[in-house]
Amino acid sequence: MGLQEFWFVAIAVLFVGYFVLEGFDFGVGMLMPIFGRHADPEMGEKRRRAVLNTIGPVWDGNEVWLITAGGALFAAFPEWYATLFSGFYLPLLLILVALILRICAIEYRGKIDDPVWRRRCDLGIGIGSWVPSILWGVAFANIVDGVAIDENKKVTAGFFDLLSPYALLGGVTMALVFALHGAVFIALKTSGDVREDAVKMAVRLSVPAVVVGGGFALWTQLAHGKSWTWIMVAIAAVSLIAVVALTARVREGWAFVFTTVAVVAVVVLLFGSLFPFVMPSTTDPSFSLTIANASSSPYTLKVMTWAAAFVAPVVIGYQAWTYWVFRKRISTAHIPESIGLTVRPR
Repeated sequence: MGLQEFWFVAIAVLFVGYFVLEGFDFGVGMLMPIFGRHADPEMGEKRRRAVLNTIGPVWDGNEVWLITAGGALFAAFPEWYATLFSGFYLPLLLILVALILRICAIEYRGKIDDPVWRRRCDLGIGIGSWVPSILWGVAFANIVDGVAIDENKKVTAGFFDLLSPYALLGGVTMALVFALHGAVFIALKTSGDVREDAVKMAVRLSVPAVVVGGGFALWTQLAHGKSWTWIMVAIAAVSLIAVVALTARVREGWAFVFTTVAVVAVVVLLFGSLFPFVMPSTTDPSFSLTIANASSSPYTLKVMTWAAAFVAPVVIGYQAWTYWVFRKRISTAHIPESIGLTVRPR
């Protein structure tokens, strides 16, 4: 394996890590308003806080995988980075704005003890979870499917040209799988009635996730896949079907393992179908970007490889330690009274 192939795989691994870890973060944000429904407003607020606290210690660390993936993409494949970020400027900008909105909502939600303030923050968390989930699916579906690229390596397609049926199916698939991933994670990290509701939600989401996700994986394989990527299609299908059975039997630990495997299989399917291209051109195949014509110099890739060899184990080890420290379940009984600032009546 050459350095170009190695860094293509490394970027795929970084996106796998991002979608596995940030995927359940997004799912928690999507489902938080549903789990907050309760006849008693005070109990509803405690339920929402319990759900949010499942990702409280880890969500910001999970986003580091995206920053690292973007940095690796810029350094290893600058032509890919330039074409992707200029051609997909609007959807990527919407993702960035949604992520910023989500960050601010999570950080400032508990600063003011006011129901209206918290509802607005919950809306921000919801938007910041749904929008990136859908648009990441749309973006990666377009990367695999190909877009109009001219001889200057510029994307000539507009925003609405990216909303093909295949791309929209990719967006719906990503959102459904992340919602299922998040529901199983909430069941894994909570106890009491919140856990029971999370299990029920996972059961409801598992069937549509299997149907929609299976359709997208099969479409990807038939249109762009290679012989070996059939293995990824099979793994994704079996994993999602296993989630259906495991959630019905309230085995959330194993269900979370299989939602993770399903996310990994789908991302490997996308990158495997893409290789050796990084941005296929629908205008003229000769205008397509490949790992050969989009990569940095061999010296740059060599320096990056040595840097990654020393830094990556430290970062992964630290994040694994974080998950171990905050491994215990959370219930509404663990949620203290709000200590946010009180809004003075006008």
